[in-house]
Amino acid sequence: MPAMQGLHLTADLQGCSTERPVMTDPAALRQLCLAAVQAAGLLAVGELFHRFAAPTGEPAGITGVVLLAESHLAVHTWPELGAVTLDVYVCNFGVDNSAKADALLQWLLNGFAPQHTDVQRLARGRALVSASVS
Repeated sequence: MPAMQGLHLTADLQGCSTERPVMTDPAALRQLCLAAVQAAGLLAVGELFHRFAAPTGEPAGITGVVLLAESHLAVHTWPELGAVTLDVYVCNFGVDNSAKADALLQWLLNGFAPQHTDVQRLARGRALVSASVS
């Protein structure tokens, strides 16, 4: 039986301009995410974008999630900090989607244009062994 495998990319972005609508406008963030998913050759099967209320009246952050046939994309913006976190996970069951995950992440990095980026790569499920947790 084939083992589950995947690639999990996370990115912490700093120095993102709050002048970019993707930081505070759910419709703009949705458009960026769906365009990035399509450009990467992945398939969106569901989505949800939520803007948080800022008690100070300043622009509030957004959490956006796109469910993919291949797994998921999650984006969290903090305009008050000029920060964004990205989470891209693709399953590689039957086909290697790693290049598509990289393309998706790059598209999003271009959309936010951060001054600093910290990217982490985690290969998931490489050596799955049967284990029980109690």
